[in-house]
Amino acid sequence: MATAKTWRARIRKATEDAGTYRPFFDMPINALADVLARKDAAMDLFEKSGGQTVVAHTNKAGATNLEKNPCLRVVEECEHTALAYWRELGLTPAGLKRIIEESMKDAAPVSALDKILFDLEGIGEE
Repeated sequence: MATAKTWRARIRKATEDAGTYRPFFDMPINALADVLARKDAAMDLFEKSGGQTVVAHTNKAGATNLEKNPCLRVVEECEHTALAYWRELGLTPAGLKRIIEESMKDAAPVSALDKILFDLEGIGEE
């Protein structure tokens, strides 16, 4: 089971490897690390409790019903939340594509002179 500190390092490295890391991503990275550490803890508890996906629950009226294991629900909620963070940090294919497209929009337009110079540079390469 990884700690939030371990997750922070892994996530930061993943964003650096993807080329999407920015210092202002540290807060979302910390939040994602906490979510993933919580998911790991819930998964550990789920496995230690027998790994049953459905458990018996007795309500206030004394009736016993089957319900999804609460630990499994926490794991699934954390995974859903984490996916949103992964996407925003550019660590999914769609998220990375969106970040790349946005950075291309923000890039300065290429002037006509730059285009001509670029074309001239390629002339002697053949």
